[in-house]
Amino acid sequence: MDDPVRVQLEAVYRRESRHVLATLIRLLGDFELAEEALHDAFRAAAEQWPVGGIPEHPRAWLVSAGRFKAIDGLRRRARFDASLAQIAEQLYRDIERDDDEELEDDRLRLIFTCCHPALPADAQIALTLREVCDLTTEEIARAFLTTAPTVAQRIVRAKAKIRQARIPYRVPSREELPERLDIVLHVVYLVFNEGYAASSGESLTRLELSAEAIRLGRLLVELLPDPETLGLLALMLLHESRRTARATADGDLVLLEEQDRGLWDRALMEEGRALVQRIWSARRFGPYGLQASIAAVHAAAPSADRTDWSHIVALYDLLQRADPSPVVQLNRAAAIAMRDGPEAGLALIEPLVQNDDLQRYAPAHSAHAELCRRLSRHDEARLSYRRALDLTQQEAQRRFLERRLRELP
Repeated sequence: MDDPVRVQLEAVYRRESRHVLATLIRLLGDFELAEEALHDAFRAAAEQWPVGGIPEHPRAWLVSAGRFKAIDGLRRRARFDASLAQIAEQLYRDIERDDDEELEDDRLRLIFTCCHPALPADAQIALTLREVCDLTTEEIARAFLTTAPTVAQRIVRAKAKIRQARIPYRVPSREELPERLDIVLHVVYLVFNEGYAASSGESLTRLELSAEAIRLGRLLVELLPDPETLGLLALMLLHESRRTARATADGDLVLLEEQDRGLWDRALMEEGRALVQRIWSARRFGPYGLQASIAAVHAAAPSADRTDWSHIVALYDLLQRADPSPVVQLNRAAAIAMRDGPEAGLALIEPLVQNDDLQRYAPAHSAHAELCRRLSRHDEARLSYRRALDLTQQEAQRRFLERRLRELP
């Protein structure tokens, strides 16, 4: 394959493969069959596009190719299993009466399928991140602070449950939405996090993931404008507004206090802040609304020194009551360090880094190292930076930690 065509095909894969898979799962009704069809479709594209050119609508071409490849495969295997012939013919008849359903919503349907209450909560999230967002089991394991084999087992069991229980592939009715919403919001938030701060690879961010999470967030707000749905969308918009300032031209990490705030996207920021105002006007706020409120305080500050850290600590106090977790405690301690000084923050962070949940969480060790560095406790800082470095797979973050280590006396 010529290099230009290969580069374009790889770009199409990154941009469209999860959309294509979601549609194929709807059309074929089976995860494994759809995954096989997806690979067959891209194999066909690799053979045909260099000759005939890239089609005007690559996603539709790939869906069609994958669908027919799946039907052909079922027909071939029908010689050994007669029931497959019936399935193949039913799929073929479905093509003839296809209702041209909007493909854009297929990923949302897939998210709700993966997040069905019949599945365990951790399996719902792992399956969605794998199938909808194409995160590797290693990336998902880091989000869960667990191991890749554990995540893989959850995904296999979840797929089997969907097949056996015949869980429907659809967006639930308005009456069913509230009981499903918490897990769906959590999944979209994890997708955004992986896009905003990639867990591995060369690039600090993965724009396609954060953009997709925001798109899904907007769809969820249309479906159910609940304060927490608004809160999640506001949180993502406020964080996304800082993307350009988070890295140098060479791709190196820039900490929040060092960012050029003139590079922040004011349109996204104002949209996010307006959503936060709606949440507070309704006087109903949960974890996402509170996190968005914290991001809004940062957005309003002209500099790190002039940030209202007392306001942020108060919001973290509320968040700790609404959604207690070691990570929230860690972020609250960092905010207290900015308000009251590094010694106050370090007194809170030191017991946290011994927490089992944070032992393998690189930001905890990095935050500990930063406060030790500010207090000239260089040996402790060095140990914590090295521990963070051992746990970090992301190249820009690794370069930042290595630079901090070199700067220590």
